Amino acid sequence: MNKDKILGELKFKAVRSSGAGGQHVNKVASKVELSFDVANSLGLKPEEKERLQEKISHRLTNEGVLVLQCDEARSQHQNKKQVVERFFDVLKKALYVPKKRKRTRPSKSSIEKRLKSKRRSSEKKINRKKPDF
Repeated sequence: MNKDKILGELKFKAVRSSGAGGQHVNKVASKVELSFDVANSLGLKPEEKERLQEKISHRLTNEGVLVLQCDEARSQHQNKKQVVERFFDVLKKALYVPKKRKRTRPSKSSIEKRLKSKRRSSEKKINRKKPDF
C-alpha cells in the first residue's frame, strides 16, 4: 500500500451539514464526503484490492467506490482531516492478515493436573452414593 499515491487518488466533496445550527448551517458546507475507487487504484496491489473487495464489500457502492462522510466538527478542514484518518483506519483493518495459529501440545503437568481434578470430582460423586452393604 502506497500512502502517498492513495492520498492523491482521494476525491473530496464539501456538502452542507444537516441538523440544528441556525442560520450558519444553511450558508456553510462543512461536511466532507470522501470517495475512493478501490478497483481503479494505482496505490494498491492486486491482492490488496481483492482483500478490500472481500472485507469491506458492505461499505462499497455498486461501482466499487468507498464513500465516507464526516460532519462532526464545524470546520471543513477538521472534518477533512478526520475523514482521511478514518479512511486509513478502514484500510488498515481490512488489509490486516492475522497470523496463523501454531498448534501446541499440552504440557505433562497440565495433563496430570486435569486428570487429578477429574479423579477428585469422580470420587466426590462416588462418596455421595448410599453405601452398599
